Amino acid sequence: MAANKSALVVRGGWEGHRPVQATELFIPHLRAHGFDVRVEESTAIYADAEFMDGVDLVLQCVTMSTIEMTEFRGLRAAVERGTGFAGWHGGIADSFRNTSDYLHLVGGQFGCHPGKHPYGVVDDEADNFVPHTITINDAGRVHPITEGIEDFDLVTEQYWVLADEYNTVLATTTQRRRDFDPWHRQVVHPAIWTRDWGQGRIFVCTPGHSLDVLQDSNVKTVIERGLLWASR
Repeated sequence: MAANKSALVVRGGWEGHRPVQATELFIPHLRAHGFDVRVEESTAIYADAEFMDGVDLVLQCVTMSTIEMTEFRGLRAAVERGTGFAGWHGGIADSFRNTSDYLHLVGGQFGCHPGKHPYGVVDDEADNFVPHTITINDAGRVHPITEGIEDFDLVTEQYWVLADEYNTVLATTTQRRRDFDPWHRQVVHPAIWTRDWGQGRIFVCTPGHSLDVLQDSNVKTVIERGLLWASR
């Protein structure tokens, strides 16, 4: 298919989320749907207003890290003018913790991922893998990103997300209250959401810690659809 859209893949930050390997899983999908894909290993490109004006979709996979204010303002201005902004897990929902305006743009911030009982930890990433369900809500059952997808179970990091009511939530996940937890009741968090910003669309999927989760049929479908939905 001849390229008729432009996608920018920006990746980096904490290597534990495998930003290179993870984004490489979805670049063929973008190309197959008519995107010319440019890959950048830093956020510096966001400050190039002329280039950003021609970008239809930004796929970001940058966990934690920092961003210069000129770069963030460039990203935000592009979204306001119609560039889509999309990603998964910490690559979008745990980026640039010190830039509050970025958190406002995305609409949800990773707070923590409660793990196993302290007596069961072995000091590796699996300490944070817990069985949980991604529950598609009423809005999600009719939204093109999640339509036709049933509730599904995962054993991976379950994000406790701090969010606001401006999001259109398509799926949630429930943090149970276990005997050893310090909170007193179960808490429901957004797991998949969209957000309108100016003329642009934002898509966030919180599952996606590791490559096997990204290749789960439900997660993969949601992300592939979300990328196309968010694009200008």
